[in-house]
Formats: sequence, structure tokens, C-alpha cells
Amino acid sequence: RAMDDLVRQGKVRYIGCSNFAAWRVVEAQWTARHFNLHNLVSCQDQYSLLNRTPEVDRIPVMRSYGLGLIPYSPLASGMLSGEYQRNAPLPSGTRMALAGKEYVQRRMTDKNWDKVEALQAFATQRGHSVLELALSWLAAQSIVPSIIAGATKPEHLEANVKGVEWQLTAEDLAEIDKITV
Repeated sequence: RAMDDLVRQGKVRYIGCSNFAAWRVVEAQWTARHFNLHNLVSCQDQYSLLNRTPEVDRIPVMRSYGLGLIPYSPLASGMLSGEYQRNAPLPSGTRMALAGKEYVQRRMTDKNWDKVEALQAFATQRGHSVLELALSWLAAQSIVPSIIAGATKPEHLEANVKGVEWQLTAEDLAEIDKITV
């Protein structure tokens, strides 16, 4: 009820959740309907070309309830930024270089590298970067109203904008699915 009170007081416009399991989203929506409270309008989850797990159960629930998915970590901790290369030293100052060894090992797997390299080839053949591909793919998802994409330099922001300007075709999306699913 606390969140509903904030909406009713005009202090909050909409309610969303972050990293809820699918059953928690259903529970929240049921509770809102049952008690005549404001319901969730969005879910914030990690979602990218290298992490499509929300498609298993969360996205179907979001679609069922008319919620938007606001993905964070769209570049998969930088794996889709183009900054890293397989078996190469991590560039200093990057997310991976600053992270712990376990964090890096969980992300820089051979399976992920195979996908990244195939996605890089796909993007390069079309005159784009893998970063642009990562953001254009998210923007093409009808469930995604907005993307949480960080930028620490003006050129990062420019690259993010270029990414969402690239309109992928249905054929492109099908080919990307073959690489990432």
C-alpha cells in the first residue's frame, strides 16, 4: 500500500519492479487488482543479446499484464561494447578490468565469446558495430519502451544513439536469434 499511497499523493507517477521472479510479478498484479491499488507498469531486468533468460518466463508474464521491460546492462557488462577481445588483456579502467576474477569468468565464457564474435561479424557486414547491434536489437523488442544504457563519455552517448537509430529487419532479427538463442 505504501507505493499506492505515493501514486495517489502525486509523489510517484508509476510503479515498477526490478529483478522480480515471474511469480512475484503475477502476485503483485493480483494484489493490486484485488485491493484496488495501482499496479506495476514496468519491470527492470538484465536483458541483452547474451542474457535472454527473461524470455523464458518473465517476458510472457509482462506481456500478459501489459508491462514494459526496461533492460539494464544492455551491453552485457561490456561484452557487447567492442572493447574486449577473446584471450586479450582487459583494457584498464573498463568494467571487466575493475571487476573481480569470478565476475569476469562468469561472463567471458567460450560460449559468450562465440556469440560475440558472430554478432560482431553480423554487424560489420552491415556497416555497424556490435554495440549498435546490441542496442538496436533491444529497441526492436516490442516489450521494451526504454533502455538503461550508461555513458561515461560523450562518444558513448553518440554510439548509443546510433544504435537505436538502426532499424533491424525481420530477417535480421531471425538471423540474430540463430546466433543468440
